[in-house]
Amino acid sequence: MSAILGISAFYHDSAAALLVDGQICAAAQEERFTRKKHDPAFPVNAVRYVLEEGGLEIGDLDAIAFYDKPYLKFERLLETYHAFSPRGLPSFLSSMPVWIKEKLFMRKMVWDDLASVADEKLTRKPPLLFPEHHLSHAASAFYPSPFAEAAILTVDGVGEWATTTIGVGRDEKITMLRELPFPHSVGLLYSAVTYYCGFKVNSGEYKLMGLAPYGNPDSERVRKWKRLIFEELVDLKDDGSLLLNMEYFDYATGLRMCRDDKWFELFGIAKRAPESELDQPYMDMALAIQQVTEEVVLRLARTARQLTGCKHLVMAGGVALNCVANGKLQRSGIFDDLWIQPAAGDAGGALGAAYAALHIWQGAPRTVTGDGRDAMSGSYLGPEFCDNDVKRLCRKYKAVARHLDEETLYGEVSKLLADGKAVGWFQGRMEYGPRALGCRSILGDPRDPQMQKKLNLKIKYREGFRPFAPSVLAEDVGDYFDLKGNSPYMLLIDQVCRERCTPPPDGYHELEMYERLYHHRSDLPAITHVDYTARIQTVHQDTNPRYWRLINAFKALTGCGVVVNTSFNVRGEPIVGTPEDAYRCFMRTEMDWLVIGDFLFEKGGQPEWQEDSRWQDKYELD
Repeated sequence: MSAILGISAFYHDSAAALLVDGQICAAAQEERFTRKKHDPAFPVNAVRYVLEEGGLEIGDLDAIAFYDKPYLKFERLLETYHAFSPRGLPSFLSSMPVWIKEKLFMRKMVWDDLASVADEKLTRKPPLLFPEHHLSHAASAFYPSPFAEAAILTVDGVGEWATTTIGVGRDEKITMLRELPFPHSVGLLYSAVTYYCGFKVNSGEYKLMGLAPYGNPDSERVRKWKRLIFEELVDLKDDGSLLLNMEYFDYATGLRMCRDDKWFELFGIAKRAPESELDQPYMDMALAIQQVTEEVVLRLARTARQLTGCKHLVMAGGVALNCVANGKLQRSGIFDDLWIQPAAGDAGGALGAAYAALHIWQGAPRTVTGDGRDAMSGSYLGPEFCDNDVKRLCRKYKAVARHLDEETLYGEVSKLLADGKAVGWFQGRMEYGPRALGCRSILGDPRDPQMQKKLNLKIKYREGFRPFAPSVLAEDVGDYFDLKGNSPYMLLIDQVCRERCTPPPDGYHELEMYERLYHHRSDLPAITHVDYTARIQTVHQDTNPRYWRLINAFKALTGCGVVVNTSFNVRGEPIVGTPEDAYRCFMRTEMDWLVIGDFLFEKGGQPEWQEDSRWQDKYELD
């Protein structure tokens, strides 16, 4: 038996993944166990879980792979501080002690942390490998993909030196062809605008993407700012490579993403204070940078096609989570098909590191099914729970639940959704990656014009402009959306079918944000964004049969094969991992019903909830 453990840690979204005999046995993010969103700590709990899932001890492993090379990263830091001296002195003084005391001794740190996982003293230490950051991303994209051969595009903030790479995968071999070095990074450019618009870097980028459609595409301001970005901030080449004007940025050596005074001089608006009112200029800025990012991604994709001659493209890295750019790339026809790693960010680096060890270090052959299926098992790779876990929960909290057979459960939950209820849906194995895909989800009726407001303000406790995704039966996707093909991981955005839409009123883009938001745009108002698009998840009977059967029951009742799907959490909190997490979230919000396995909980039937003081104020806004 072959067993390889992959680990990502110490930056954000730490995770662990386990390959057994070349197959993904388990993968999970540390935040789901510690309840600290984007937890960067060594993934002790995630490692313990994946090993238990595989029935293994650390000494049983063939190798352990860490997702980047710390010495290369340290080299980049030193050379960058030298190149920008003396401007980076404060940052240098704050970061170097951590590196000198800890991170330079990464091998020892990893073994010390792994020792805390082991039940007894480690008598055998497997080889500890350090593939490069972007190789880990590339491996996570190519090896589990359904393609025997594909171009590989990885785009993020920065790894060791690389910020973007183009490669090619053939069978078990990956060859890197092009690399863009730090500090020139479209990911960091996008994060700089995220920061300037008042959102938190490394978690608020998806908010910026959701804000962009509120920008006015016909406005002179958007055209002007897009032009200024290309003229002053970024020199974009035909092949998608770029040079950033570092006079405007501070992330290389400073403690902020950009130089606020220079951006104010360029754009004429000050950095938005977090949690302050969102005015039209920030919406227009979000749209301008979104359009710039899409242009960069399209040019990179064309170059990848030219360099590799491949018909298929695979992607990973944080920028690969930009669903709008992904949708435009798919529709562009540059490639016949594309596949995006569902855990495209640093969490997915754990899986990629393990795959790199398997196929590159061990030289193990790679098997592709040939039927279009990937190796991710729907990304349902985390912990699952049984009826006894739910019964223990009920005893602990004196919770009241009914146990139903499956058919009765689907029928009752369908009726609840059709009656406008918000339902927590906790089933099977937890998703790996940032998206809830129908196992740790909150569901609603997409036909209900009030559902978006209810979910945002009364359950998620987040900004009202944030959009929600539709989960649609895979075989029905063409009845509702213009999407060609499948989108099982909620990583593609496409248009709602025109015949389902109502035309916008005159002066639509001049309306206030919430006037646009609450305009009745289609017969699926809860999932139709202000630009008449949706972030689509196609639900497949073979990967998530229970979720598919629920949506099918809802369709039988209402004629609609779509439900609203949002992650089972509140703002500032990771997606729930356990039945106890789910019940706490259910009781702390205005969610109406909760389903865990075959158990149905009604809010009105529960004992009065008193929050444990240890959980109060635990989560910060993000």
